[in-house]
Amino acid sequence: MLTRKQHELLMFIHERIKETGVSPSFDEMKEALDLASKSGIHRLITALEERGFVRRLPHRARALEVIRMPEQAAPARAFRSPVRPVASHPSPTAANDTREIPILGKIAAGTPIEAIQHERDRLHVPESILGPGEHFVLEVSGDSMIQAGILDGDMVVVRRTDTANSGEIVVALVMGEEATLKRLRRKGASIALEAANPAYETRIFGPDQIEVQGKLVGLIRRYH
Repeated sequence: MLTRKQHELLMFIHERIKETGVSPSFDEMKEALDLASKSGIHRLITALEERGFVRRLPHRARALEVIRMPEQAAPARAFRSPVRPVASHPSPTAANDTREIPILGKIAAGTPIEAIQHERDRLHVPESILGPGEHFVLEVSGDSMIQAGILDGDMVVVRRTDTANSGEIVVALVMGEEATLKRLRRKGASIALEAANPAYETRIFGPDQIEVQGKLVGLIRRYH
């Protein structure tokens, strides 16, 4: 059984994720519930987490996921939102919503092997790790990213983009022919593709030799 404030916060988080793809900030939650401080939000989130309604996703800012909804809704209220109004009568959706994402072949986590292929299959990926934008999935081949927690046979979820910040793990097209999964570092006018395995050397390229195809946003591992 949730208190009124716990229920109001749960519905606000649920609606914001449904609208924008990310959970609201603590300041937004504080304003929506008319609380005086963020410490009250911390207590409410902890209570929701202990009751199994939300969970915090590690290593991600503003990372809350609604994993179940209350069976009976308490009276709804309209929230004050700094972004846009939240519906007073939300229609609950399953907490494990997924999106069907194309699998485009294999990606080398080692020596580059091949360019990104055409769609070969599709995979249902949880919405909680996607966010906005276009995505694709690649199967990892090789062990050069093992110290980043990426193993041979893993399925990596990639958000399609042609830009990346230094330090991000990207899918890079090398010389227009070979695709690889590496950490990108900008070193002056050059671009370095770093492995996460000391057995592999860092490779340096000119800016016209590398095309960023996307950034890593998630990983799916199948246990056999």
